[in-house]
Amino acid sequence: MKALTWHGKHDIRCESVPDPEIEDGRDAIIKVTACAICGSDLHLFNGVMPDMHSGDIMGHETMGEVVEVGKDNPKLKVGDRVVVPFTISCGECFFCKRGFFSGCERSNPDPSKVTKMWGNSPAGLFGYTHLLGGYSGGQAEYLRVPYADVGPIKVPDGLSDEQVLFLSDIFPTGYMAAEFCNIQPGETIAVWGCGPVGQMAIKSAFILGAERVIAIDTVPERMALAQRSGAITLDFRDEDIYDRVMELTSGRGADACIDAVGTEADASASWDSRIDRIKVATFMGTDRPHVLRQAIHCCRNFGTVSIVGVYGGYLDKIPMGSAINRGLTFKMAQTPVQRYLPLLMERIQKGEIDPSFVITHRASLEDGPDLYKTFRDKQDGCIKVVLKP
Repeated sequence: MKALTWHGKHDIRCESVPDPEIEDGRDAIIKVTACAICGSDLHLFNGVMPDMHSGDIMGHETMGEVVEVGKDNPKLKVGDRVVVPFTISCGECFFCKRGFFSGCERSNPDPSKVTKMWGNSPAGLFGYTHLLGGYSGGQAEYLRVPYADVGPIKVPDGLSDEQVLFLSDIFPTGYMAAEFCNIQPGETIAVWGCGPVGQMAIKSAFILGAERVIAIDTVPERMALAQRSGAITLDFRDEDIYDRVMELTSGRGADACIDAVGTEADASASWDSRIDRIKVATFMGTDRPHVLRQAIHCCRNFGTVSIVGVYGGYLDKIPMGSAINRGLTFKMAQTPVQRYLPLLMERIQKGEIDPSFVITHRASLEDGPDLYKTFRDKQDGCIKVVLKP
């Protein structure tokens, strides 16, 4: 089959690889009908995340048609259309039973390496380093889905691939980001990053009752899309974000702040982000947390900072004095996608949201390597790429 494979920093190739096979009775094999390039994939493309191996298959936003089912999987049958969560979860362990599917204790087959970094292992993820299981990803013609009696959700008749594909990751992640804010009537939510997850967080914040959403970015196409969703947009290159947030909130600060950027914040944003970039380049730091610092300062007393942008290591110069003395609440997670799927599928069916609004580019797998570069460089108005094998 054809697949997009990683061969080093900035080196993604479309090449032939062996077809996947059933390895466990609970597995399923799907023929991929749509997959996407995620902002998190750019961290791999840019060489930020460790323990990628040459030839690893990329991708964790995937859906398709079931073509083979393991003998111990009563949930699926050949011909089912399914969306596959990026989190691989057994459904039986301590965390899965409590709905914390992204903390699954069983799906990472070798948790020892990531435990040394993070103290414990989260769930295995599709196409996202050997720290998190070394699983083949879904930017391919076929995908093996472990624990397929737990993860995939069947797609109801009448919904297109593009309407439901983002249930695999960015819609649940953006929705969770807004849900973490515990939004009350009349509140103002600030969102850093108007990429695909940020766009879903903006839409979700309004769905959950926010009166205003302030969206911070600098890419014109992303800011225009946020405005169409009803957000007030601020360009961090043209104005002081702290001053403007305070101005818009009568000096109080946003009721909650969402970090939808993560480890690779724009180094032109401020002096501290430039220092972060130097530290990462000289192996004196692991992440560039400028957005998180700013979100903390822009949040009102006893507000919430919601973190869904990906961080990988140790963060420097986080203003914990501000957070502690002003009573901030931090909420963060890799999304336990399975927990949100029934609710969000229902919202799509009711017409409350059509997640396909973020798609700007549709292409084949062969076009994938070039589109990684287009997406990274924010060229050609690129916000979200969908690939159709």
